[in-house]
Amino acid sequence: MKVLVLGSGGREHALCWAISKSPLCEKLYCIPGNAGIKEVAECKNIKISNFSYIKKFIKEKKINFVVVGPEEPLVNGIVDKLNKLKIKTFGPNKKASILESSKSFTKDFCKRNNIPTANYKKFKNFNNAINYIQNIKYPTVIKASGLAGGKGVFIVKNKFEAKNTLRNIMVKKEFGKSGKEVVIEDYLIGEEISCLALVDGKNYIPLLLSQDHKKIYENDKGPNTGGMGAYCPLPYLKQNIQNKINKKIIEPTIKAMNKEKRSFNGILYAGLMLVKNKIYLIEYNVRFGDPECQPLIFLLKSDLLKILINCVNKKIKKTKIKWEKEYAVSVVMV
Repeated sequence: MKVLVLGSGGREHALCWAISKSPLCEKLYCIPGNAGIKEVAECKNIKISNFSYIKKFIKEKKINFVVVGPEEPLVNGIVDKLNKLKIKTFGPNKKASILESSKSFTKDFCKRNNIPTANYKKFKNFNNAINYIQNIKYPTVIKASGLAGGKGVFIVKNKFEAKNTLRNIMVKKEFGKSGKEVVIEDYLIGEEISCLALVDGKNYIPLLLSQDHKKIYENDKGPNTGGMGAYCPLPYLKQNIQNKINKKIIEPTIKAMNKEKRSFNGILYAGLMLVKNKIYLIEYNVRFGDPECQPLIFLLKSDLLKILINCVNKKIKKTKIKWEKEYAVSVVMV
């Protein structure tokens, strides 16, 4: 089987490293890849946004299976386009990817489907948002609704910080169209958990629970990033917490997405907060987390490529996943 991975980060390096070890993988390519990925896959320097060139490459190399790493091509509908070409592709389609592309949609989705999340208000008008922040509790959380590479979430301590943040997002347009709408939500204090689950439209398998660290400096100082490191599994969690996450978050999400004709196939990444033994959804992502992917893949004993193929073919229920009984950590150095 000839496999193509799309992306250029540490996440894609981890995916390529694992896929390259599969006996099912005859040849592995990565677009655009990076220097590390070149050790395990043949890289082609094509822009990930240039679908016509990717399409040409896929036909030329007779690719059988595609794995999409980052969120942007998923949100832009690359899975839909590849499915039209009859190319098996791991990742959700455009309709399902809205869980990540619109925080506003996700908050409303949680509300109408009784999925626990922080209380919130959403705004498209700057003045209305400014009026709202005058009489709320601080700290609070302000989010650009659209994609912002993990940098569109701000914990603000007072009205002054809130006003500046709203101005930067909505007036100065620091995140472009992604900041046309903002979500202002309650600040939750607890333990952050990343739960990634393989979903085939109906059935699912949760992966090991992990935790990422977003602040750029030591001791959680500085602004949020896409992630400065992650580790798994989480030794401090009680055994029943995964069952609680499944029942309160993962299962109702899959059921509701089907009900709303947005069937989800791929990695459903639930960013969670554990507050006094209660689980709250902070955000959804629709792909492997970076840096969570790296320690997860390092502990995976099973054939990753076989797992991903089973997921695309709606056979995840029959899939068994084995893990190393160890701990793994990834650290981002910048």
